[in-house]
Amino acid sequence: MAVPSNRRAILLAIFIAFGGFLFGYDIGVISGCLIMPDFIERFGIQNADGSFTLSSSRQSIITSLLSAGTIVGAIAQAFTSDRFGRRGSILIWSFIFTVGTVVQTGTVRSLAQIVIGRFIAGLGVGALSAIVPLYNGETAPKALRGMLIVLYQVQIIMGIFISYVIDLGTHSIKNSASWRIPVGLQMLWGLILLSGIFFLPESPRHLLGVGRDAEARKVIAELNSVPEDDPMVTETLEELEYAIHAENDGGKATWLECFSERNMLWKRTINGMMLQFIQQLNGQNFYYYYGDTFFKSAGTTLSPYVIQTILGAVSVAGTVPALYLIDTWGRRRSLMTGAAFEAMCALIAGLVGHFLLAPSGTPVDELTPTNKQGGDVLIAFAVMHVFAYSIFWGPTPWVYLGESFPLRVRPKCIALGSATNWVWNFLLSFFSPRIADDIGPLILLIFAGMLVFGFFYVWLFIPETKGLSLEEVDEMYRAKVLPWRSSEWRPSEKHVHEKVPEVRVDKGKDEDEEA
Repeated sequence: MAVPSNRRAILLAIFIAFGGFLFGYDIGVISGCLIMPDFIERFGIQNADGSFTLSSSRQSIITSLLSAGTIVGAIAQAFTSDRFGRRGSILIWSFIFTVGTVVQTGTVRSLAQIVIGRFIAGLGVGALSAIVPLYNGETAPKALRGMLIVLYQVQIIMGIFISYVIDLGTHSIKNSASWRIPVGLQMLWGLILLSGIFFLPESPRHLLGVGRDAEARKVIAELNSVPEDDPMVTETLEELEYAIHAENDGGKATWLECFSERNMLWKRTINGMMLQFIQQLNGQNFYYYYGDTFFKSAGTTLSPYVIQTILGAVSVAGTVPALYLIDTWGRRRSLMTGAAFEAMCALIAGLVGHFLLAPSGTPVDELTPTNKQGGDVLIAFAVMHVFAYSIFWGPTPWVYLGESFPLRVRPKCIALGSATNWVWNFLLSFFSPRIADDIGPLILLIFAGMLVFGFFYVWLFIPETKGLSLEEVDEMYRAKVLPWRSSEWRPSEKHVHEKVPEVRVDKGKDEDEEA
């Protein structure tokens, strides 16, 4: 029975993670459009000589409005996930994303329409960034949960890579089709998710949480390819019902509860937000945005579209080992290994770029052998940095976010973590060009320092959750296990089989505090 169960879970996770593809494709496709001649002529400013320029301020507005929308969407999904369920919420936000792409594709010369369309699409992207880990975390078997949530990051990277390939294929078209084709394809991606969602089951944890026990039994049986009266279904239902009852003592959850002492929620919420913060400040996005400039300084004659495609391909390759390592190495080891290796890459690339590269804009024929040797080193460590990010810090924070919170506050806590990601994504896209103008490649030293901080933060505060059910994660936090000893911790059997108040550590204390 295990085989069909795993197949069913994998198929569901692959499809639902398509929400990540929408996000990855969107951020990738717009970066290529910004340097397409027809796009610049339609939405840029005409110079005195008759040429057109897409000013940095307009580029900033076009790119950052998606991030602004994602912040709002990540928070808003917490309300729809509880009210309409995980499945219904995915349907709502997929539709909103599709509307946003229609608005963008239909514009002729209106900058405002492009910006509004990107904000609307951002609402859907931000909401799906929280719902996808939430849904996969609640439906996936614990032995496969890490790998299946990693599929969300795989889809993001695949979306970026596919958008780069399409931009590469259409950028030479002389009319608006050069950007309308890659932008308009997003409508197809949205419709695929919209149509397929009707075949997805609702989360059994959500169904039990709202009193729909019969439907929950049916979903559990379907996910495991067994009859509804199978003992495994009954045992799973009893475990979930008891955990939900324990979680829901104290009335309706509030946003403030995400930072309460109850079940160490404040620590869990802050950990989720901090991992997303560190992920955004590791330098990988900087390579995506400015890798072409660095590569040109190194003497390459490749076009920006080819450079983007290379980086995208490297990122895709990195997600393959991530699917295996997340559940073999675990969360802590993956994060600490990634932080150490990426910090080394950022440090070397930053110092090499500062001391050995020629100033940006130097003609290729004026580059010295020292410049070119330094450029080769920079390119090598930039590629290794992007590759390591895709293995470790790209997927793992999303896995942690999807498996660390009890049902009663899970949508809200995941919303706060996702919103943190998008807030820093927005700030980076806005301030990075200004910082890079002042200090050049030394900006990579800032990212190296953040990765060193990330290494020690994970060691001190992030517990290992590999191989634990969502209910066992809750028990571990109640037991106040030290993070550096969490790999050795094992859950008790009581919380599964015995319905007694004392089964969870400090439960009586938590209930007294709630009263």
